[in-house]
Amino acid sequence: MTQTSDNVTWLTQAAYDQLKAELEHLSGPARAEIVAKIEEARQEGDLKENAGYHAAREDQGKLELRIRQLNQILETAKVGEAPADTGVVAPGMVVTIAFDGDPDDTMTFLLGSREGVSSDLDTYSPQSPLGRGVDGKKKGEKATYELPNGKQASVTVLDVKPYQG
Repeated sequence: MTQTSDNVTWLTQAAYDQLKAELEHLSGPARAEIVAKIEEARQEGDLKENAGYHAAREDQGKLELRIRQLNQILETAKVGEAPADTGVVAPGMVVTIAFDGDPDDTMTFLLGSREGVSSDLDTYSPQSPLGRGVDGKKKGEKATYELPNGKQASVTVLDVKPYQG
């Protein structure tokens, strides 16, 4: 589980270990495999019309981007435990809300970052409009936030509990 606050990324030990292992794989075997594919495609001749070469170069770009992302996350990571069960919405908490105007229209999500989350749970950043709106609220409290179209939306916090991975 990951939580981002300004330039610090909070990770559980399991999430940190998972990201570190991914980085090691991408930096070693995966990078070597891409380089081999590029070299193989280069041997085929004319690079302008060589689809295999261009695909391998694109894969290399994606791989290098992910390596940079992982390095940045791990450089700013602080390893800690899941947040305490305080009943207050904060990064690392699973929040259930009801949209005002339709109490049957509910949504459950993790307030945090997608990195290290290995579930189908929707994730909203604490910096997102909804994340900023519900941050600090308790069960039963209303939160208002601004939609991308500039209109205001209101929700009621139905439940708050720590993410357990």
